[in-house]
Amino acid sequence: MKLDHATVVTPHLESVRHFFCHIVGLTDGARPPFSFEGHWLYEGGKPVIHLIKSNSDHPPAKSSSRIDHIAFRVETETNWEKLIARLQEDDVEYRATALPATGERQLFVTPTPGVMIEFVTAPVSAG
Repeated sequence: MKLDHATVVTPHLESVRHFFCHIVGLTDGARPPFSFEGHWLYEGGKPVIHLIKSNSDHPPAKSSSRIDHIAFRVETETNWEKLIARLQEDDVEYRATALPATGERQLFVTPTPGVMIEFVTAPVSAG
């Protein structure tokens, strides 16, 4: 079994689409003709993020059980640097941390209220 996709419901459909396409690098693609607005965003020919337009500007109240965030692994140092450049170019606020013990680097971004995205990559190599 493997993860198929994640769905993000937001009133900020176009700005969230821009985030996932411009910052993350997904592509907007074919979507069934549902009766509500949305986008299917693809990576490697597969729709991995489904966006749905919401009519409410307020995220649902957090409960003790919930999915906290979606994470994307960035494979190379070059792609990590390009990601940071795109975030800065679009004035997207992010919080940078490192995992204890492993040193893997993380960036946390909130592209729309109630949705957190993590980017993770290998630690900085010595030398």
